[in-house]
Amino acid sequence: MPTIRLLSPRLANQIAAGEVVERPASIVKELVENALDAGARRVDVEVEQGGVKLIRVRDDGSGIAEGDLPLALSRHATSKIASLDDLEAVGSLGFRGEALASISSVSRLTLTSRTEDQEAASRVEAEGRDMDARITPAAHPVGTTVEVRDLFFNTPARRKFLRTEKTEFNHLEENVRRQALSRFDTGFTLRHNQKVVQNLRPATSALDKERRIGSLCGQKFIDNAVVIDAEATGLRLWGWVALPTFSRSQADLQYFFVNGRVIRDRLVAHAVRQAYRDVLYNNRHPAFVLYLEVDPANVDVNVHPTKHEVRFRDGRLVHDFIFRTLHKALADVRPDDHFRGAVAQSFDREASGPGEMPAVGTGQPMDQPRPWNGQPAMPPSGGHGPSGGFSGQAAPQQEWRASDQMAFYQSLGGGGVTAQREPATPANTAPGASPAAQPGPAPVPGSSEEPPLGYAIAQLHGIYILAQTSAGMIVVDMHAAHERITYERMKLALAEQDLKSQPLLVPLSLAVSQKEAALAETHGEELQQLGLQVERIGPETLAVRQMPALLRGADTEQLVRDVLSDLIEHGQSDRVEAVTHELLGTMACHGSVRANHQLTIPEMNSLLRDMEATERSGQCNHGRPTWTLVTLAELDKLFLRGR
Repeated sequence: MPTIRLLSPRLANQIAAGEVVERPASIVKELVENALDAGARRVDVEVEQGGVKLIRVRDDGSGIAEGDLPLALSRHATSKIASLDDLEAVGSLGFRGEALASISSVSRLTLTSRTEDQEAASRVEAEGRDMDARITPAAHPVGTTVEVRDLFFNTPARRKFLRTEKTEFNHLEENVRRQALSRFDTGFTLRHNQKVVQNLRPATSALDKERRIGSLCGQKFIDNAVVIDAEATGLRLWGWVALPTFSRSQADLQYFFVNGRVIRDRLVAHAVRQAYRDVLYNNRHPAFVLYLEVDPANVDVNVHPTKHEVRFRDGRLVHDFIFRTLHKALADVRPDDHFRGAVAQSFDREASGPGEMPAVGTGQPMDQPRPWNGQPAMPPSGGHGPSGGFSGQAAPQQEWRASDQMAFYQSLGGGGVTAQREPATPANTAPGASPAAQPGPAPVPGSSEEPPLGYAIAQLHGIYILAQTSAGMIVVDMHAAHERITYERMKLALAEQDLKSQPLLVPLSLAVSQKEAALAETHGEELQQLGLQVERIGPETLAVRQMPALLRGADTEQLVRDVLSDLIEHGQSDRVEAVTHELLGTMACHGSVRANHQLTIPEMNSLLRDMEATERSGQCNHGRPTWTLVTLAELDKLFLRGR
């Protein structure tokens, strides 16, 4: 075996660089974080050839004293922590003291800095095998500039793993975007090959912050976002979450910050997915920019070399807080919130020029699915359709009363639901006239009494409801809309009655690991609250004796295993609730009005009013949109009016 010997400082730093310096973007991250920790209010980043040839980061922070410059390029040298107590409550972005030493070992690094009480600046470089620091005088304002040239020039094997200039710059630009989102009080400039890519001024007001979000994440995101700001038990969550109709095909617009540090955390991701669970279409991803503020002593940031992951002292509390905050915010979204983004985007499209066809809708991406459940239109028939809803044959026209509405919902599978408020009778309907023969009231532009979804004027192909509003024309998928209304009412009824259990005729025996068996034994009461009675009958054996009555047809073994898996990974499980809601969604789908069911004008208006009062009514149970707005500006553009 070879003799044991100490590594040279340069080789040790190059090994450490394998963790810190993955690509040019990694260097920019470390240098910008150092600038922010120094109190910078302006950070300028300039790169050439994707950052491989040159990275220059200049800030107006506090600077580094001349006597400290040699230590700045040494390993494990930092001004940010001094004791274990500091490490247990880290308030800075950087704290390990490895970044500059690692970067200088795989590039040609020059650091120039000046503090406020110094008359002149100084420059430091690390040279030779032992990386001895060489200091020379320099001209520089208060602050620091770090130049990194010829990345991986002395480690060609690592340079081979770099991608094209465009790819490397895209990673670098994304990193600057994250830093700019994390600190609104700091201005940022990014130049690539002498071309300005980003020039962001400090954002202090709420309007300035939204402008920065719009600049970095796209104006469509901010137009379709709900503002979040909630506090509880020493936690604060604020920021912006996109409406479900602004979902993404990839998880490329998700930014989460903990005390100003951007992180990617499984616990956070699970909480967000759970909040969006029944409002997103298959395989779509939500978009959000969220900030969590927590006592630094309650979060460990020293769990990953690149500091992308954190560990919360009470992960379950954080998960529950994030989930409940987002769940409530999304539930409170009403059609008024959708209008804001839809109208704003219509003006954007109007200004885009005559050569582009307008995209009609509430702002969902162009690859958003067509707002229908895929079921073929069924021919009219006498009696009830296959779903037990209305027949395709219209009922005699008559005035719409609360008792009629009750019977209407009961016939559609909504029995047991209390009657809703009686809709207003159209003002232009003559006494005794047939409501269906009337066009419905014309909304008064700007009227505060106009409902968000306007007034129904017709039914199209037995599938869509057309409604008129001062903003334009509303098109509603009546099946999808009624499906959400029925689903939410069933969920509410189930919550009021609690989840009932029923004994299994023959207890189910499960072979599990000792860890799972111990977990089931420890969390017995929690499992009981979910309607599951699980007993440990051996070191690696469980017996399932009861399960929720509503899920009697479900795969009991798979359900229990999934619940235990959730408890291991997240400390809690919503698996039973998810399966229950999935079943309710199926029941609501089959109990909702179907295609070719003719509705009267009052029935259509009643459905619109219920949509306005129902949580998450913008999407059906499967995440498809339930309605869309075609604004007057879009209609004018289609017909070339005003040209």
